[in-house]
Amino acid sequence: QVQPVESGGGLVQAGGSLRLSCAASGSIFSINAMGWYRQAPGNQRELVAAITRIGTTKYVDSVKGRFTISTSNVRNTVYLQMNSLKPEDTAVYYCNRSPHDCLGYGCPAFGSWGQGTQVTVSS
Repeated sequence: QVQPVESGGGLVQAGGSLRLSCAASGSIFSINAMGWYRQAPGNQRELVAAITRIGTTKYVDSVKGRFTISTSNVRNTVYLQMNSLKPEDTAVYYCNRSPHDCLGYGCPAFGSWGQGTQVTVSS
C-alpha cells in the first residue's frame, strides 16, 4: 500500500492558519474518499474532513467553516487549509483513504498510515 507523507504542521498562535499537505505516489483515489484525521493526546483518532473522487467535501462540526480540504490537479496530493485555529485543534494530523459515510471518531481508514504532522495551537 502507498504510504502517505504529511507535512505543513507547526506551532501557531490561536487565530492563525496552517496548510497541511499529504503526498502519495500515484493516484491516491481508488473507490474511497480521502480524509484528514487527527489524534490529540489521550484521544482516539478523529476523521475531521473528507473529499470524494468527484470533489464532494464533508467536515465535522468543530472545523466546519474554518478548515478546507482540497486536492491537487494531478490528484496525488491532498491539502487541508486550516484557518482560525484554536487550541483544541492541537493534534497530530494524518491523511488516509477514508469512508464516504463517516465523520468524527470511530471511522475506519483503508490505507497505510504515515507519520503524521504535528499541529500545536497556543492560546
